[in-house]
Amino acid sequence: MHGFETRAIHAGQDPDPRTGAVITPIYATSTYAQDGVGGLREGYEYSRTANPTRTALEECIAALEGGVRGLAFASGMAAEDTLLRAVLKPGDHIVIPNDAYGGTFRLVSKIAEPWGVSWSAAPVTDAAAVRAAVRPETKVIWVETPTNPLLSVADIAALAAVARDAGALLVVDNTFATPYLQQPLALGADVVVHSTTKYCGGHSDVVGGVLVVADSALGDELAYHQNAIGAVAGPFDAWLVLRGLKTLAVRMDRHSDNAERVVQLLERHPRVSQVLYPGLPGHPGHDVAVKQMSRFGGMVSFRLADGEQAAVDVCNRTKLFTLGESLGGIESLIEHPGRMTHASTAGSVLEVPGDLVRLSVGIETVEDLLADLGQALG
Repeated sequence: MHGFETRAIHAGQDPDPRTGAVITPIYATSTYAQDGVGGLREGYEYSRTANPTRTALEECIAALEGGVRGLAFASGMAAEDTLLRAVLKPGDHIVIPNDAYGGTFRLVSKIAEPWGVSWSAAPVTDAAAVRAAVRPETKVIWVETPTNPLLSVADIAALAAVARDAGALLVVDNTFATPYLQQPLALGADVVVHSTTKYCGGHSDVVGGVLVVADSALGDELAYHQNAIGAVAGPFDAWLVLRGLKTLAVRMDRHSDNAERVVQLLERHPRVSQVLYPGLPGHPGHDVAVKQMSRFGGMVSFRLADGEQAAVDVCNRTKLFTLGESLGGIESLIEHPGRMTHASTAGSVLEVPGDLVRLSVGIETVEDLLADLGQALG
């Protein structure tokens, strides 16, 4: 198998056979001419079902994650929704992280639960606690690692064993780590989820999501649901994500470099009470992260000693770090999870601390980022 960077540039992306174009074209078409009734050219009939640009993205992301099939969607939440509808039915049960992404929590608690799916939350850092949360009707164990926004680390191999014993699927949201830093399928996961809006796209100019599976039969089932439900990636969005994947490796190295320098600043600042970053030797999940990640990524969270208002004030004072939701782009972002991305968890078991600030450390000149954080912290 070729190296990661080679696959990112070439997998699913042979030069166009007619023109020799080295970049996959944007096939902006809804339908395709047939050679007689049912005579499909290379299997294409309607772009909700399949589109050559989307196919290139799906083949590329599957190659990067080491899966047998990839499926591209209009958003990360569309990918998650399609997956849950395909593998769950009323009466089933799902285990989710006790610090899951707010959108995942909202989907499970507000959409899947009224449909008849029950759920439990467990710390992904504790395989025994996850095992204890499993019921006879559990069909999915859902994991983020690192988690959003507390950057907890799950032992994927250990949780894969829990899932196998329960006869459940292990689903890993790999958005924060990306396939460059971590490959859950190789560690025993059944399905990988990405919001490609984030690092895979990498430029804050596209919304998308993908699923990658280790089993071809599950891939066929998901493809059926993808077509039937219809929240597919459009050709231009698929092209933007495919472009982003070509530089994922070099971007993630710079994101990681910059994040490590930011962590050093935060660790010695008197107003910061705690820094959450898997690369720190004192992080509770550090040893697991070392085992299953090649580096520790560009996401950093920290807590302010002076409480929630101090956290809000820091978010409002940065000039280079843009106050905004989302993450994983080339530019640095700062946010207050409790009032922004994770507001939907307020009052629940997943509520995040009010004194928490989350950073998506970009690829700018790191000295500029350090100076901006320094003045914001005071």
